[in-house]
Amino acid sequence: MAGLVGRTITAIAYFPLMCGEDGLVVDEWDAGAWHEPTMGVELTTATGEVYSAVWGHSFDYYGLEVFPTPMTAHLRDPGTPGGSARIDVTDHAQWAGLVGQPVSSSDIIWSTEPEAPPTPAAVHLRTTACQVWIAAGRPAAWPPNGKFDLHTDDVLVVFDEVLADQIGLV
Repeated sequence: MAGLVGRTITAIAYFPLMCGEDGLVVDEWDAGAWHEPTMGVELTTATGEVYSAVWGHSFDYYGLEVFPTPMTAHLRDPGTPGGSARIDVTDHAQWAGLVGQPVSSSDIIWSTEPEAPPTPAAVHLRTTACQVWIAAGRPAAWPPNGKFDLHTDDVLVVFDEVLADQIGLV
């Protein structure tokens, strides 16, 4: 995501899973200070470049992987029953300080858990008005109890620095 520095993000989409009897009910993803777009996040810049943040295991351990390609390059048939939905969150209040602002920094947060190789746990994006962490992780329990697990096959977006610190992203 180093390619985002200096660029302006103009659109953001989430790709949460769909469930229900017909596989068309979008899983709950908005928990206020954090979101769970399970399969990934797609960021589009003012110049038309598209970046996707998805979970993967290129490092032999689940981590966050970022690609300069749209989510359709990483997901099969978004919008089909039981798959993932595409949800436009560009106008969501939590993203207001990032959309339309130049990205001032984009840093990889590396995890160095003793039993695993160094793995990218998250990407930390900043503008002058906002910061956000996009991580491979999810709540440790459902309903959420304030505890989170990193290095899972889910994508988690965190907007609150105190929560990011509690999760281990700061």
